[in-house]
Amino acid sequence: MDDQRRIFLATASRLGALAALTSASATGRAQNRDGGHAYPFSLGVASGSPLPDAVIIWTRILHDPLNAAATPRLAFSVRWEMAEDEQFRRIVAKGAASAAPELAHSVHVDVTGLRPDRWYWYRFMLGDAVSPVGRTRTVPAASGMPKQLKLAVASCQHWEFGTYAAHRHIAAAAPDLVAFLGDYIYEWGPYQLRHPKSAVRASESFTLADYRARYAQYKTDANLQAAHHAAPWIVTWDDHEVANDYGNEQDERLDPRFLQRRAAAYQAFYEHMPLRLTPRDFAHLRIYQRYDWGKLARFHVLDDRQYRADLACPPPGRGGSNSVQPRTCPALTDLGRGMLGREQEQWLAQGLSSSPARWNILAQQTLMAQNSQLPVVKEGDGRFWTDGWDGYPAARRKLMDTLHTSRASNPLVLSGDVHSFFACELARNPSRPASPDNPLLATEFCGTSITSPSRPQTRTEQYVSMNHGIKYGRSDKRGYMLLTITPSDTSAHFLVLDNVHDDASPIARAAAFVVRDGRAGPVRA
Repeated sequence: MDDQRRIFLATASRLGALAALTSASATGRAQNRDGGHAYPFSLGVASGSPLPDAVIIWTRILHDPLNAAATPRLAFSVRWEMAEDEQFRRIVAKGAASAAPELAHSVHVDVTGLRPDRWYWYRFMLGDAVSPVGRTRTVPAASGMPKQLKLAVASCQHWEFGTYAAHRHIAAAAPDLVAFLGDYIYEWGPYQLRHPKSAVRASESFTLADYRARYAQYKTDANLQAAHHAAPWIVTWDDHEVANDYGNEQDERLDPRFLQRRAAAYQAFYEHMPLRLTPRDFAHLRIYQRYDWGKLARFHVLDDRQYRADLACPPPGRGGSNSVQPRTCPALTDLGRGMLGREQEQWLAQGLSSSPARWNILAQQTLMAQNSQLPVVKEGDGRFWTDGWDGYPAARRKLMDTLHTSRASNPLVLSGDVHSFFACELARNPSRPASPDNPLLATEFCGTSITSPSRPQTRTEQYVSMNHGIKYGRSDKRGYMLLTITPSDTSAHFLVLDNVHDDASPIARAAAFVVRDGRAGPVRA
């Protein structure tokens, strides 16, 4: 039996047990072996930020997911173990970490001294309680060229709009790595532990306690826990981890206290993610990071929310997004309006120009290809949504110039946010077809949402017909992307659920594309 098959069977066998465990802990019935207390690992475990010799493992001590007060405001000493086998016969590292109330009793352990390109298993213990077992891995050595990397890509999982069946399929696919590109939580909805049949707009999150409760709600889901238990994650945020369509220090409400809300949301994000960060100055938490997968791939994980210029031409009396035409919104084409901020732009340019990787992957939030809502025949035509890269065309052009001058090998953009699949070509001038004077510079794969709804498919087909760079679009289905990256090519499968409201929904391939080494642009497979 090969390793991938063994991993698949082991993962599948754990799903049923995990579902039972999560259900019991969510209703307060799960107990320690002494029978005296609710289960403290109700949110499961996770790992992420992998390096050749280290990985972050995470958990949070929370006895009642909807009642943080049930966990005493004391620091707990949480034991942890890392092993080379799932039965923990060959333990390679162990220790204890403090779960402090100031950080919501979260635990982030940077397990070091590991071997490159290896799978490991980990768990936590508090008293007699033992956490679920998670599976994680280190990345290959910097000098190595791996044969392949299996990458799952997901985003946008509003609790209110369906089940997390897609995460069940991510776990069963046994990826090497999961990239989550934002909207891990949404800021509104009743605090309840079952996905509703229909959405209820209520209980918006504003405070640190609110955001902590929102993450706790989401992380009780058995399928989401299974996806975290299956592989390490790399993550970034988008807007809904804080508030819809915010940019930098401005939200839709034009709230003068928004920076306080953003700091609370950023802190809760850190507390619930397996990130290698120093927990300080949450109002300005830097999350853009870089990860190498040997010489096969370099991941440039971006933050296009925190440093962007204010959104152009918002609706009267408020902030946030709008759909505008360039001729009536001069701010749209202002050359000074950035998306990433100067420091992050310089960091990205350096990372691209120095990259030894065969594939340079920009893991970021939103669709980068131009997606005009009206035909573009001449300069000034079109109508553009201002929250995405279309709202920052000068910043996008600058990024294309950086890709060109860096000579980085095989730039590949991964995107989320728009709740649709797109396969795209990226050129410096997106309003013109690719040509020798307007060469293709990168390929983009944009994934649909785990649950969040989108526009009708007929409208998406109109967008595809009006925009040169978009070669495929699908907006009527929920799911995720599964990429296989090799030295010679990258293939992307767009995987769709039959019914997002059915926790047992099957999944199928809607489309597949391949990108060849040295040739930008997706080819239908």
